Amino acid sequence: MASNGAASTEVHRLRLTDTGAPDVPGGYIYLPPPTDPAYILRFAIEGTSSICRQGSLWVNIPAVGEPFQRDKFREYKLHPDFTRTLEISIPIHTAGAFAFYTTYTPLPEFSTSTADPPPPTKTQTYYVNVSPRIALNGGALRQDALAIFSVVSKLMGKYPLEWDPHLRGISRRGYNMIHFTPLMERGVSNSPYSIYDQLAFDPTGFPNREKDIADLTSRMEKEYGLLGLTDVVWNHTANNSEWLQEHPEAGYNVITAPWLESALELDTALLKFSKHLKTLGFPTTLTSIKDLLQIMEGIKLHVIGGLRLWEFYAVDVDRDADAAAEAWVAGRVSLPKGGFDGVGVGGLEGVKEWSLKHKAQFLRQKGLLGNDRLGERFRRRIDPGVGAALLTVLFGRCGEQSPSGADEAAVRNEYIRILDEVNLPYYKEYDAESSEILEQTFNRIKYMRLDDHGPKAGAITVQNPLLEPYFTPLPVNAKTRKHDRRSLALVNNGWIWNADAMVDHAGPGSRAYLRREVIVWGDCVKLRYGSSPDDNPFLWKHMAQYTRLMAKYFAGFRIDNCHSTPLVVGEYLLDEARKVRPNLLVCAELFTGSEEMDYVFVERLGLSCLIREAMQAWSTGELSRVVHRHGGRPIGSFEVDEVVRHRPRQSLAGQADGKREIVWTVKECPVHALFMDCTHDNEVPAQKRDARDTLPNAALVSMCACATGSVMGYDEVYPKLVDLVGETRLYTSPYSGDGVELEAGGSSIGGIKKLLNQIHTLMGQEGYNETHVHHEGEYVTVHRVHPKSRRGYFLIAHTAFPGYGVHRGSFHPVHLTGTKAKIIGSWSLEVDSTEDSKSEVLNDKKGLKGLPNHILDLQNFAVDIGENETTIVVPQEFPPGSIALFETWIPGAQHADGLDGFVTTGAKEAFEHNNLMDLNFLLYKCEAEERDSSDNKDGVYVIPNFGPLVYAGLQGWWSVLRNIIKKNDLAHPLCQHLREGQWPLDYIVGRLERTSKRQGFEGLRRPAEWLKLRFSAIRKLPSFLLPRYFALVVRTAYNAAWDRGLELMGEDVRRGQGFLKKLAMVGVQQTGIVKSTSLYPDKTVPSLAAGLPHFAVDWARCWGRDVFISLRGLYLGTGRYADAKEHILAFASVLKHGMIPNLLDGGKRPRYNSRDSIWFFLQSIQDYTKIVPNGLDILKEVVSRRFLPYDDTWFEADDPRAYSKSSTVEDIIQEALQRHARGISFREANAGPGLDMQMRPEGFQVDIKVDWATGIIFGGSQFNCGTWMDKMGESEKAGTKGIPATPRDGAAIEITGLLYSALVWLKELARDGNYKYTSVKLGDGDGRAITFRDWAAKIEKSFERAYYVPLDPKEDDWYDVNSKVVNRRGIYKDLYRSGKEYEDYQLRPNFAVAMCVAPQLFEPTKALQSLSIADSVLRGPTGMATLDPKDLNYRPYYNNSEDSSDPATSKGRNYHQGPEWLWLTGFFLRALLKFDLMRRKTPEQRVESFQQITRRLVGCAKAIDESLWAGLAELTNKGGELCPDSSPTQAWSAGCLVDLFHDGRELSIHH
Repeated sequence: MASNGAASTEVHRLRLTDTGAPDVPGGYIYLPPPTDPAYILRFAIEGTSSICRQGSLWVNIPAVGEPFQRDKFREYKLHPDFTRTLEISIPIHTAGAFAFYTTYTPLPEFSTSTADPPPPTKTQTYYVNVSPRIALNGGALRQDALAIFSVVSKLMGKYPLEWDPHLRGISRRGYNMIHFTPLMERGVSNSPYSIYDQLAFDPTGFPNREKDIADLTSRMEKEYGLLGLTDVVWNHTANNSEWLQEHPEAGYNVITAPWLESALELDTALLKFSKHLKTLGFPTTLTSIKDLLQIMEGIKLHVIGGLRLWEFYAVDVDRDADAAAEAWVAGRVSLPKGGFDGVGVGGLEGVKEWSLKHKAQFLRQKGLLGNDRLGERFRRRIDPGVGAALLTVLFGRCGEQSPSGADEAAVRNEYIRILDEVNLPYYKEYDAESSEILEQTFNRIKYMRLDDHGPKAGAITVQNPLLEPYFTPLPVNAKTRKHDRRSLALVNNGWIWNADAMVDHAGPGSRAYLRREVIVWGDCVKLRYGSSPDDNPFLWKHMAQYTRLMAKYFAGFRIDNCHSTPLVVGEYLLDEARKVRPNLLVCAELFTGSEEMDYVFVERLGLSCLIREAMQAWSTGELSRVVHRHGGRPIGSFEVDEVVRHRPRQSLAGQADGKREIVWTVKECPVHALFMDCTHDNEVPAQKRDARDTLPNAALVSMCACATGSVMGYDEVYPKLVDLVGETRLYTSPYSGDGVELEAGGSSIGGIKKLLNQIHTLMGQEGYNETHVHHEGEYVTVHRVHPKSRRGYFLIAHTAFPGYGVHRGSFHPVHLTGTKAKIIGSWSLEVDSTEDSKSEVLNDKKGLKGLPNHILDLQNFAVDIGENETTIVVPQEFPPGSIALFETWIPGAQHADGLDGFVTTGAKEAFEHNNLMDLNFLLYKCEAEERDSSDNKDGVYVIPNFGPLVYAGLQGWWSVLRNIIKKNDLAHPLCQHLREGQWPLDYIVGRLERTSKRQGFEGLRRPAEWLKLRFSAIRKLPSFLLPRYFALVVRTAYNAAWDRGLELMGEDVRRGQGFLKKLAMVGVQQTGIVKSTSLYPDKTVPSLAAGLPHFAVDWARCWGRDVFISLRGLYLGTGRYADAKEHILAFASVLKHGMIPNLLDGGKRPRYNSRDSIWFFLQSIQDYTKIVPNGLDILKEVVSRRFLPYDDTWFEADDPRAYSKSSTVEDIIQEALQRHARGISFREANAGPGLDMQMRPEGFQVDIKVDWATGIIFGGSQFNCGTWMDKMGESEKAGTKGIPATPRDGAAIEITGLLYSALVWLKELARDGNYKYTSVKLGDGDGRAITFRDWAAKIEKSFERAYYVPLDPKEDDWYDVNSKVVNRRGIYKDLYRSGKEYEDYQLRPNFAVAMCVAPQLFEPTKALQSLSIADSVLRGPTGMATLDPKDLNYRPYYNNSEDSSDPATSKGRNYHQGPEWLWLTGFFLRALLKFDLMRRKTPEQRVESFQQITRRLVGCAKAIDESLWAGLAELTNKGGELCPDSSPTQAWSAGCLVDLFHDGRELSIHH
């Protein structure tokens, strides 16, 4: 991921979600090593996400030149911006584990009332791991290229004489790093992990101590090309570490950990019992389970029975009875919180009726003390005051006369009965733990002394006790006498099966030491750190000094027993290490029991890799699985590291500074592995499998795309695991003498390992990260290749598990499609594994040796290189323990590095001259559009076993490919289709070439040429690579087209957030040229579709209402002013009856049946004049008229009168107002079934008039539907044919608002001399007129009275309200004076349209209240419910094909009776923002308004992200549920949200 040239900066972009979490699956963030100059980690946060509310991002990544301090966070203020994505760039100049979090004030639930803001909060802490930059002799060494060799340091001998031959042999075998077990002075057990002095190196191996270590690590690198990695042991120290005598507080004892007292007593008693076994008559040598059972009986009697362990669980009855009685006598009563189970004073008599169990339960719940942990005997006790309170209720006050006549003795006896009941669950607890103690003890003794797989520990003696001691007693001497004697018994460390890694098992929350669950290391004292250096200053200081010493000399750490290291300790000590060596490689063994917990340790500590081992596999199949897990990505994988794009870098001032950036998106990443063929603490192949498996197991590991490793003794074929503790013989190795040569018949596998390591390092360094692993019977094959050059290595491994015999076994010929192969070599390992041989080696007193072995060089491999594939046949002589290694390549792809570069470059230049119509064709075109443009010859592409794409253009392909790439789904039908043939390549190029020959589409030639050349370059590749390269080409072309589309839009879109860009591109998607229709009958121009695919072509494409609801967002809000103007002029040309058509039909047969379209049209002209530079000029544009002005005569488009007259836009506006002022009444031209087969004859009559008392326009009837809610009844079965579900006759609220908006606008234009009219005439030549000002004033005066439904019924008289019909209050009516009165009072979202265009009509407080109601009642995840769920007509599931007898839903009659429409979301959120801001006074309050809007956009943002159509649906069913009959992408759904962003910029957070 290197940047392209010195002038480019590499950026890793990390998006944060609304909650401040990284938008990365799993949350694990792993970044590459630091670079010089530093690359950038860029946090991206949506401008008004919740965390931006008084928010700050806090990051502890240090600034350049500053040291890292874990608790020092730099603050980056999050300045909210509704339309932008905030970006915070942090240079990464050092490796390590870094953290970030955000602080902010949470966004409260929306409310119209004033509430106290919630308190500030802090998100959880998230982590960023930056991998170390590993350097070897000045050169960079990638982590995946590491070949690590483990040694038990004490067995290497004395430095330097005995070390140098081994170092030379390790280096010659191709390893590049040595892992050392601890090199420090060892404790009495001689275990490397039982360190006597953490600050002193082993004097037996290093006579000159630190000086020798300095010399060793220096010479290793310079002379042998080896780095050093050492174990660090932080959890324990040797049980004889002298410094413990000075600092027993460094361990767990009954002073520092009093909860261990019972465990100590038990351990002491067990050791005593062990010591006296013979005296007590028990066997001291166990030979059978019978002997063990006899011992267990003795433990029950002499240990458990004598310890009275139950006293650590129970309350002391006599003690607590005395204390309670004394308190009762003295009147010291403590009434517990909540009293007697809530019983009041008058109900205390009922307490006397409580059962004994109830009384005991009360004392346990209300009076129990000392229950926080286990501790001293009888730590649990009952509060005497609470006990006295119970006694007072039961017996009265002491000395009072009571019917019971109870005296003190009787009271005490009764209390003893209660306490005995209190103890019952504690005795059960003790019984359960006693059983666990006995079971754990039995199992441990059985394993140690009887089990075949155990150590067979032998006779029980004082030196070899029955059980390992859980505590180490410090000697009593001058040093220790100054301490409390109880502090001198320290807990030993150990491990527990399936333990919770986050629990301190010697801490107060665990009883593992008492329950004998710990498999203890008797030579190691567990260290007690506490939670910070203040808890144990000496220990933290001492271990920090040790850690810094290790970092001084070693390039890496292996954290021993990491899962038992408290995270806070690991963080602190690694911080100390990285101060010394910032680029520290950190490996760890982790046994947390879950991958999720592994991630916690990895990200908190910044672990570079986790140790995994091939020898853990129990079969060939399991070995294949683990190799696959660490092998890398599948061959032919898609390029997931998508470069977001080359782009100019933005300076702080927001200006491009001329430098280029390569932006990568931070992706999900697995934890890296250090994959060992065998580790130093696990059994070797000769023990677990077959010694011959040494070779294939090692070869399989070396083929993996991660750091790999081996251990001294593996290549030598040692017969068994070396005993870390007891072994005293030194290593011997045939490779520690003469040089290692790759030759047949050598003494062992060292030469083969040299070759394997060299290949592994080469593949790791050069990035061979694609692998195919195949398992067949006893065989595993691995093919690992470079993703670009396609060079690779192929391994055939015949594994050797017990029972595999000596024969070849069954294995089919290998076919490498499109690949050439050359054999490097084939070898078999033979090992003398006889018992005599093993015995001789194991009993050799001179040194550690391997089993006799030799390599056979196998011949006769049949490699048949054909034209299209290579076939490899395994010869008959290929027994278990054999491998064959091949070099592979793909002809013509050796320079595929250049191929990748070729197919991913040049697209920007190829697309740079395309206009938006070109891009509409390049990216989109649904089935209907594609067939329209190709004269029905072509449609969208159909993928076998998948189905048709949604678009013929690149978006259709990309919508499928993006998920394939994300999941690396090479099994997807598209991938299989590509492997079978190259038809998709032909389709994409052929489509563009054909269309580029058409007039107006010449701009497609260069993209067609670019695609043709790129596809030609990949056609010769093997079919299995075609999906990858096809995706690369399509993604590159798609991104170039997308970028070009955004380039052609306004700056607000180009610099806006991703969601806004996606919305804006819907305009490109919906606007294009189709042959079947246009904006004019005789001229082909681009037109806006209402939605795809339902409204794509012919008469159904272009709807006046949809165009002008969408226009402000998709055209004006995106800078597409010419397209906006074209549509305005086109619809102006077809004005008739004072209306524009709902269905344009290219101007040929327009239909005038929508009463609202004209008002959206006038609103769009108003918006145009206000947004477009010199926008007022449009008023003077001259338009040829399809029909005669002020004349209702209909004629066809080819009639001479058509387009014979002209008007200015100004005149056309006036005509629309004038016609409405005088009233409109006409019957639709061509009325009848030919025009609308569903409508009744009455429905074709259109009547509109003004009520001059109010200035409000009324229109429509119960037989037509002249607003956007225009679903006509169609069902004869249900009796609804010709009866609209939502006629909305009368005065629809949005029309009233739009009318008022137009009048105010024209009034202002006239006032400023920009409009030549000031009024409309009312009569026919009688001179009566009304000015725009007066007309608007009438509406303003009457609006609230006409439409508002007050919250308080007492106010109904102030408004035009029929109280009996009201269904919901505090709202604005949907209609005024409709044909069905109850429809007036229905809550629908249309009022929001009026609020947006005419906010002056609304009283702000009432408006906000009504918006709040709609927010809770109508708003869905993406759309607005079209009817109040409380309404009896509410039917939220739309199914247009239903033909039932239900009049409400049959034939989809409920289209607008509950389903949730998305375009209204834009208007609703605009209104909510507008009116909410009116009450906000401070910047912080204004931020809240914008954030409330952002919160409500989440569903839409998610929907467009997931949409195959790259758009927002027309509608959904209830709760955002998919509506199959909805158009999946609708112009106005997206356009109205672009409107919202436009408003957001105008209103501004900081306005």
